[in-house]
Amino acid sequence: MNRREFLASSTVSALALGSHFASADTSSPSLSSVDMKLGDQTSPTNETHLKYLARYGVRNICAYPEIDGERLYATVDELKRTTDLAAKYGISVDCIAPPFLASSFIDTEKHPAIILAESSERDRDIEQLQKYIRNCALAGIPSIKYNMSILGVLRSGRIPGRGDSLDHYWDLAKTPPREPLTKAGAVNADQFWERITYFLNHVIPVANEYKIRMACHPQDPGVPPEGYMGVDRVLGTVDGLKKFITIQESPYHGLNFCQGTVSEMLHDPKTEIFDMIRYFGTRKKIFNVHFRNIRGQRDNFVEVYPDEGDIDFVKAIKVYREIGYPYMLMPDHVPVAADNADPHSLQSFAFCYGYIRALIHFVSSTA
Repeated sequence: MNRREFLASSTVSALALGSHFASADTSSPSLSSVDMKLGDQTSPTNETHLKYLARYGVRNICAYPEIDGERLYATVDELKRTTDLAAKYGISVDCIAPPFLASSFIDTEKHPAIILAESSERDRDIEQLQKYIRNCALAGIPSIKYNMSILGVLRSGRIPGRGDSLDHYWDLAKTPPREPLTKAGAVNADQFWERITYFLNHVIPVANEYKIRMACHPQDPGVPPEGYMGVDRVLGTVDGLKKFITIQESPYHGLNFCQGTVSEMLHDPKTEIFDMIRYFGTRKKIFNVHFRNIRGQRDNFVEVYPDEGDIDFVKAIKVYREIGYPYMLMPDHVPVAADNADPHSLQSFAFCYGYIRALIHFVSSTA
């Protein structure tokens, strides 16, 4: 399952936060007192969708430039067309996602060479990403987000949520592998680390040269040490993420910190997640945040709206302020509408935009 396809939907605004913040200053405080921004990564980056984002106060996005032909990178002109179109609606392109290195299932991935360690093809694809880094610098786009994925996003299915919504869930004990192995075969920890290290050794020096932040998403969700479908998901544990950020030490090498995915790694996320934010945040390794909530814990959880999960989002945003986090907070993996009336889950995203924007207003007013 591809993460962009996985994104999901409810109505607008932060009214649900009203009683929680009744004692806060209600004089529409400026957001300038904190640097973090309401962000978004939904697609496509076209005029219709940009109007939708502007309607709900989204001013910073991860974009998906249109790329002509079979290239895996956008030209400077293609990137500038994207930034100019977004600017028309007062929106800044703070990040892009390349058309490969997504959170996709390897058997359906069109460009798997980097993850499969296919020698000549791997170097060819890395070279394309190096060109993308250079072009982003020339176009004024400061960050690229990517994944190192073989299994994609693993979920058991959907269960009823509030109202008529459906929530995705994962229950490892009740979800046997759909097949023994992927076309990657068995990939143990040493093999996966070799592939990750090879990639970083060739990409991060270029990111350093052009000052482009490379933000890697954790593997979602973590699996037992013995692996799942033959794969040891080394970026599906906190220790794995800690090791990852030490390879190629650089201010331009860090994480697309999915708070939901990191919560899924923990045995008691409602208490442990805040120290995870501090650990990676104080080291300046958080380049983007997927600000989403879960109920449950490692190996057994449900993805829910931000106001109904186990993680205290008011406390969480205070921790992001505490560490001086300056980039985007964006919704991710929202509940979906049961009747498919909103196939892209835009209502659910709109609710999350309002909720996150209200949190940023709140934390600004108390800064």
